[in-house]
Amino acid sequence: MRPKKTPFRPPAKTAPESRESRPRIARTDQAAAAPRPSRPRPGPPGRSPARRGRGGGLSAQEPVSERLHKVLAQAGIGSRREMEALIADGRVQVNGETAQVGQSVSPGDRVKVNGRLVNLHFSTRLPRVLLYHKPEGEIVSRDDPEGRPNVFTNLPRLRGGRWVAVGRLDLNTSGLILFTTSGELANKLMHPGSQLLREYAVRVLGELSVEAQRQLLAGVMLEDGMAQFASLEDGGGQGANHWYRVTLYEGRNREVRRMFEAVGCKVSRLIRVRYGPFQLPPWLKRGQSRELDEAAVKRLLADLQLEKR
Repeated sequence: MRPKKTPFRPPAKTAPESRESRPRIARTDQAAAAPRPSRPRPGPPGRSPARRGRGGGLSAQEPVSERLHKVLAQAGIGSRREMEALIADGRVQVNGETAQVGQSVSPGDRVKVNGRLVNLHFSTRLPRVLLYHKPEGEIVSRDDPEGRPNVFTNLPRLRGGRWVAVGRLDLNTSGLILFTTSGELANKLMHPGSQLLREYAVRVLGELSVEAQRQLLAGVMLEDGMAQFASLEDGGGQGANHWYRVTLYEGRNREVRRMFEAVGCKVSRLIRVRYGPFQLPPWLKRGQSRELDEAAVKRLLADLQLEKR
């Protein structure tokens, strides 16, 4: 019996991914949570104790100081530009005094944003990155007047920082979405200049004509400009439902759905199965997340040329 074709099964012509090239994923559920490392013993008087990394080992020597807006971006509050705007508006305090644009801070400084204490993340600490399987019916927003379920309630708790979503998926779209504690990393992952492919499994009513496929690959005009798929492949299907796999280099609001609508085709289901180098693991259930280990995060930063920033 031939196995059923699913949107998660890669096309036959795609070469199998080697074990070495797969990003390592660390479990984040409570059952697999590692015990907290013991506190470091105090060092000689007058010297600050070395900080421990997330893996329990000692990290590199802390920098003497860093620019405030950069540190806040690394803490996941927002982008560097947004942090500069917060500082200029007088909404950031350092050691009880209003911060100034261009100011530097050190590991021992107490920084508050809008009155709330922020856990500082300096360059020697790696950002955290999560892969989350978003189900349909959840929104990618913390603020919703309708009180609908949101993706953040299922993520691991953070102290002194927050998870930043890498792009969005609309209410009726499921699949892979990335989260990180670094606003700078999130912006880099979303920026068109990074040229990261987004891949979707799309189920439509009926089949696309050859002409419609050519239009989607050549480009269709939407209300916010031209849009085109980088690739479009037949994914099979039975009856009125037919699957396609599409890729594109950007993530405008409801872009995939609007492109199919532009050629007279209605999308009945949409799943994001890949974002850049990360694929949605078939074993990752809806509403669950898995965290990349430090080695995978370091490779990602190196690929994006953020390792020294």
